[in-house]
Amino acid sequence: MRITDQLHIEESEIEERFVRASGPGGQHVNKASTAVQLRFDVAGSKSLPDAVKQRLTRLAGSRMTKDGELIIQAEDHRSQAMNREAARERLKALIVKASHKPKPRKKTRPSLSSIRRQKEAKKERAQKKAMRKKPEL
Repeated sequence: MRITDQLHIEESEIEERFVRASGPGGQHVNKASTAVQLRFDVAGSKSLPDAVKQRLTRLAGSRMTKDGELIIQAEDHRSQAMNREAARERLKALIVKASHKPKPRKKTRPSLSSIRRQKEAKKERAQKKAMRKKPEL
């Protein structure tokens, strides 16, 4: 499965199970297994770099098992093929998002003039509020 130009996942690393979908659907819903449960072993994957694996684990959240397996459930459509495609697209989107390296945060400092302006404004506000008090006799 092609994710980006640099990232590819072997089909053998993806496991798909077809289960019965929940919700309304009439008589057919009790017979057909249209929902797809896609499992991808992130921890054991040889296709992904370690940095992408770590970011993917963090992004997946509760969809990750303790064994390092990502589970994606798709039951949006009535067709098994469409649910299968939706699950694969979700997996692809997650991996693409995890493949982007986050931009490091640069520490910034306010300029000296902005600090001076802030303190001047604070003095003015304090004086304005002090003038509201009743004069002491």
